[in-house]
Amino acid sequence: MLFKPPINLEINELIRESQKGNKKAQGLLYTHFAGKMYGVCMRYASDKDDAQDFLQDGFVHLFKKIDQFRFEGSFEGWVRRLFVNLILQKFRSKKLLYATNFEISPAHEPSYEHILEEIEARDLLEMVKTLSPQYRLVFNLYAIEGYSHKEVAKKLQISEGTSKSNLSRARSILQEKIAIRYPDVYQMKSNGG
Repeated sequence: MLFKPPINLEINELIRESQKGNKKAQGLLYTHFAGKMYGVCMRYASDKDDAQDFLQDGFVHLFKKIDQFRFEGSFEGWVRRLFVNLILQKFRSKKLLYATNFEISPAHEPSYEHILEEIEARDLLEMVKTLSPQYRLVFNLYAIEGYSHKEVAKKLQISEGTSKSNLSRARSILQEKIAIRYPDVYQMKSNGG
């Protein structure tokens, strides 16, 4: 019986070889992570072409920076952060980020989490893609990536209040889209059914 090393050992060896400039190892890392990183890119992109551009730029950036990975923590998490930071940098350079001056109180915070179990992930992703770049970024960073409002504010160079209001507005827009797309589910759930 042949011993097959755990996937982490294989990935770690691919990382070490990639750090040495081994193109074959880089190709194998690309193959292993491209699908997952494409999913990350799709959450931030407005369409498939943008996602492909983010993916390509992300891997170019990854292989320029791979020597900075110190095998402390998850490589996949490190790659994800690298991709997200690169995408944010692209949005900042295009000046697609802007501050809003309104605050929404927590009492007016929309609550749609109970509906999410009825919605297909693909539909939700399509709805998120229709948000403005600012709302999409804040929603993804807070709701998907798990950053706090303080961290989102720092990454996007906005205030915490702006982060909160952008998230609230993004959720309101998504709630409206969900109500239109899933009227029966939305009506039943919002009436306590």
